[in-house]
Amino acid sequence: MKGRPNIITIVTDDQGYGDLSCMGSEDIISPNFDRLAASGARFECLYSNSPVCSPSRAALLTGRYPAYAGVRAILAGRRTTTGLTQAAPTIAAALKKQGYATGLIGKWHLGLTHECRPNQNGFDYFYGFMAGCIDYYSHVFYWGMADGHTNPSHDLWENNEEINEDGKYFTDLISDKAVEYIRQQSKTQKPFYLYLGYNAPHYPMHAPKKYRDRFAHLPWDRQMMAAMISAVDDGIGSIMEELERQGQLENTVIYFQSDNGPSRESRNFMDGREDFYYGGSAGKFKGHKFSLFEGGIRVPGIFSWPAGGVKPGTVITEAVAAMDIFPTLLSIAGGNPAEYQLNGKDILPMILHNEPSPHEMIFWEMDKQTAVRKGNYKLVLNGVLAEEGKCAETVFLSDISTDISESKNLSALLPEITQELRTAAEEWRAALEKDWAAKKERAL
Repeated sequence: MKGRPNIITIVTDDQGYGDLSCMGSEDIISPNFDRLAASGARFECLYSNSPVCSPSRAALLTGRYPAYAGVRAILAGRRTTTGLTQAAPTIAAALKKQGYATGLIGKWHLGLTHECRPNQNGFDYFYGFMAGCIDYYSHVFYWGMADGHTNPSHDLWENNEEINEDGKYFTDLISDKAVEYIRQQSKTQKPFYLYLGYNAPHYPMHAPKKYRDRFAHLPWDRQMMAAMISAVDDGIGSIMEELERQGQLENTVIYFQSDNGPSRESRNFMDGREDFYYGGSAGKFKGHKFSLFEGGIRVPGIFSWPAGGVKPGTVITEAVAAMDIFPTLLSIAGGNPAEYQLNGKDILPMILHNEPSPHEMIFWEMDKQTAVRKGNYKLVLNGVLAEEGKCAETVFLSDISTDISESKNLSALLPEITQELRTAAEEWRAALEKDWAAKKERAL
């Protein structure tokens, strides 16, 4: 193995577990994702740390539960919006200390004030947008107007300067920028870390005809979802081809995940029918974006690093979380995760040697919802089914090993396990709330 590896993290937006062919989809064909999965490890039980985008990205970048990273909810898109700061160092900042060049291309969504921007949080180079969603052609953010800026709705940046790329389909644009970044970094002697944040397949639902035509046989909403993912798939292919041209594919760590489950928000596809389909699929799981049932937090995931000994075709079935990626990547780069305040664990032994998950329990929180998984049991308190817009049972216990769709509530049948997990979840939530309140008080 030649030198320290390059590292690329790829994140898609609102992409469901069931929306890649390597994850079981029969109608969305994704040959480049499939090739990436075949070259390394595929996660069957990878959890996002939140069912919505800002907190899930904060956890991935900082190795902490979202609240301990300072981001618990979807952040607004105004230029006065605060978010992630250097108080919670990112993996980019940690790798920079290890001598890595660092770049972020695509979606940020972790704050717009100066101290919260990518260049202030470990990234040498930034090209993309800072709010939650943009039009794919005009690159305008529609939901956060009128904050006093001359052009408040436009949201495309290179480092800290606004730029214009009107009319260019954003998925293709950031894939091209990623290829360009790899080409430029290959001329240097430094390893690089690239965080590539696709906004697809998040609304607005836009895709050029060349991608839609690949799925002309599908219903129009599913066709659009497939087309948007196919555009990302092409981008993954172009990135892998460039790494091959540069002789760096074998010694590049490529990690992929979606930020959370698929959206059921009405602005995905407007229609008055109750049975209307929204395009994205959580596969065999219950719940979608905003929900702490599996469909909201279990996401597709891939980890490829041929030169590092990751065996082709590896399948990891035990539970891991996005916050585990920080210590894993830092260890690979020669750093020491113990120097940082992390909730995540190094999962490279799992990936390389099939060791068990380092987690005894994994926790989640979202608004009034709290959840915990221990072994095969998962407890959800005040769970919300986003697709129905209502609460499920207040206490819901399931055995994930026998009931992957969380269809049967075992809380009355297994009261001791229910109480054990409920106590653990409530104590974890109470400690988190205490820490959050203390941070708020210090900020006043």
